[in-house]
Amino acid sequence: MKTLKSFFLAILTIGMLQSCIVSEKPNMAFFSDSGYNFKDAKFTSFNVPLLLAKPYIKRALRKDGESEELIRLITKVSKIKILTVENGSKEMLNDYAKFLNNNHYEDWATIKHNGENVNLRVRQKGESIKNMLITVNSEKELVFVDVKGNFTPDDISKMINSVSDK
Repeated sequence: MKTLKSFFLAILTIGMLQSCIVSEKPNMAFFSDSGYNFKDAKFTSFNVPLLLAKPYIKRALRKDGESEELIRLITKVSKIKILTVENGSKEMLNDYAKFLNNNHYEDWATIKHNGENVNLRVRQKGESIKNMLITVNSEKELVFVDVKGNFTPDDISKMINSVSDK
């Protein structure tokens, strides 16, 4: 019986850590399914294992003195995917923006800071926001963060305000 428990625990651990694997293949729809010619772009992608990450993120936010509202927002997150692109072009970024517009994403905020652009887009169903895409565009690379969960517009507004105040 003890061996059986150990076996299932090992399988469960391997299953959870599988999402930590870093890949050189894109993990977001536009980049993996479109057949687009990305030329010299180099991709690095991974999925964040939330079972392991949520407690760490909450602890870090509390340590940084963030508001409890922002920390409660973390509990509404169900999945996070991150994709970095080296040697990405402005043309590729513009085509990505068109792709998002065609797939019912709304542009909610664009923040410019030290030569970097941070863009927040959401896909909304009624009053519920199921998907949030954050794009960070710097001269050297592009970073795309795909956050899935069940948010309200008020949650997103509080998040933007907490970042803008700093």
